[in-house]
Amino acid sequence: MLTLGVDVGGTSAKAGLVDADGTLLATRVAPTPRTAPELDETVAGLVDHLVGEARADGREVAGVGLAVAGFVDRDRRSVSFGAHLPWRDEPVVERMSQRLGLPVTLEHDANAAGLAEHRVGAAAGARVAVLIALGTGVGAALLVEGTVFRGAFGVAPELGHLVLVPDGRPCPCGKRGCFERYCSGTALGTGADELVAVGEDFSTLRATWERGLPLTGRDVAHAAAGGDGLALRVVADFAGWLGRGLSLVADVFDPDVVVIGGEVSASAPPFLDAAVRTYRAESPGGGHRRLAQVRPAVLGGDAGLIGAALDARERCASRP
Repeated sequence: MLTLGVDVGGTSAKAGLVDADGTLLATRVAPTPRTAPELDETVAGLVDHLVGEARADGREVAGVGLAVAGFVDRDRRSVSFGAHLPWRDEPVVERMSQRLGLPVTLEHDANAAGLAEHRVGAAAGARVAVLIALGTGVGAALLVEGTVFRGAFGVAPELGHLVLVPDGRPCPCGKRGCFERYCSGTALGTGADELVAVGEDFSTLRATWERGLPLTGRDVAHAAAGGDGLALRVVADFAGWLGRGLSLVADVFDPDVVVIGGEVSASAPPFLDAAVRTYRAESPGGGHRRLAQVRPAVLGGDAGLIGAALDARERCASRP
């Protein structure tokens, strides 16, 4: 028996067939539409296609797991809000179960990615595992003894909005100095903008900036890989802030493994070692206590849908 995971993001929805070992067997992708009925049909179309593929191979699909970039209520049956999704207070599990004729489960995308890394990835076997997903912002998941910790209302842990820098860069959440303003793909671009604007160093990034185009994390990573001095300074700053953020995470959760995932983790080697050095140097009692191992994620952009599929398998198996 297979299960099927669907990672529903603001730009695209990606579905995949997954076996019991967490191996991804087939995928299908579609753009994310702008209305709730259209999104229902897009997800259903992806699922129907892959279920048909499985049956053509003589295999059945036991259930479907949805991983969504939005707020999932604590009983994991409804999506209350997603900044880039059209679902608003939608009973997604009930509606999609009826539409698909299959059991459907629902999970936040960062939790699903954390679950996948814990079951078959970089955090396998960890007692307390934290996933920090560095993308446009910062997502996070906490697993304790293999179980996702959600908090009282289902939105924990919101690490991206811990304040690293009092009165620092403004954040769309309304606070200033948030973790994600200093440790995300957006933060790499912002850091480069700040240095170019004050005339710091000659840089290959200056031509882009002078055309009035916003610098992106991808721009900075590419320039740093080519030895650009300003880009390397931005990456060094990024690594320092990430190390300080890791020390906060360690003080609160005392994990044995922290996994660094998300799009930015694809360029982890230039900054992860430096971040870990800062983390170990700034953790209280660091020379006299055990600190978490910090590892790059191994499942890449498929972690969310793999985790959703594994979640569906586990929850379907536990039903009477």
